[in-house]
Formats: sequence, structure tokens, C-alpha cells
Amino acid sequence: MNSSTLFAIPAAVLAGALVPVQAGANAALGRHLGHPLWATMASLAISAVAAMVVMALLRVPAPSFGDIGQLPWWGWSGGLAGVFYITAALILAPRLGAGAFLAAVIAGQMLAALLLDRYALVGFAGSALNPGRVMGAALIVGGAWLMHLSSAPRAPA
Repeated sequence: MNSSTLFAIPAAVLAGALVPVQAGANAALGRHLGHPLWATMASLAISAVAAMVVMALLRVPAPSFGDIGQLPWWGWSGGLAGVFYITAALILAPRLGAGAFLAAVIAGQMLAALLLDRYALVGFAGSALNPGRVMGAALIVGGAWLMHLSSAPRAPA
């Protein structure tokens, strides 16, 4: 393993560990603001401010918009996906519990990843389906179902 991988894997684990925290925090925010979409808006606004602060600290240069017309249509869809995910998380995580919710999210991610890789969509390099990848995804989907069946969430605090 090279040094960039030694940093990347723990960073990815930390990012994954923050997902249930994000879901719970946004759910609480939604309850206090009165509607899930207000929580989504607040979360995205905080994200934008935080990103701007980090970009200023790192002195990230302004983007060049000269080639913006070359961007594929799907290049703008990440923001829409973010709104959907944040809203779904703050509505569904308290109902399903963190474990069952995230197991379902990961199952969805794996199934989508198989399709994105298989058909080389949204900028990913193509990667054939093979028994190992399909079995790995099936185990994740089965694990998600098992998490759902064995979860009995308590009433949110």
C-alpha cells in the first residue's frame, strides 16, 4: 500500500463515520425548524459557508468558467442528489435507526456503483460485472435487509 492509500482509507472511514452523525443532526435540525426541507436548506448553507472558509484558508484559486459549456448535463446533478440524500436521511434515519438506514444507503450505493461501473456512466471507467462483484453486492444487500429486520428503533429523543 502506498502512502496516499494509507491516508485515503482512514479518511474514507472517517467520512463514512460522519454520515450517521449528519443524519441525526439534520433530523434534529428538521424537528426544530419545523420541516425537513428547512433543515436541508440550513445544512447546505452551512456546508457552503464551511467550504468557502476552507477554500480561503487553502487559497484555492477561482475556477475558470471558460469551458463550462463542455460539462456534460449530469455534471450538475450532484447538488440535486445531495438535496435528495439529506432530505431522505433526516426523514428516514430517525424512523429506521442509524444502522438500518445506513445499511440501506450502502446497499443502494453498491447497486448503483455496479451499474455506473458496468456502463461507464458519469465519468467512471468501465468495469465488467463478475461473480465476485455481484456476490459482494448481494452480501451487502442481504446485510442491509438483515439490519432492517433486526432493528427496532426507539422513539427519537
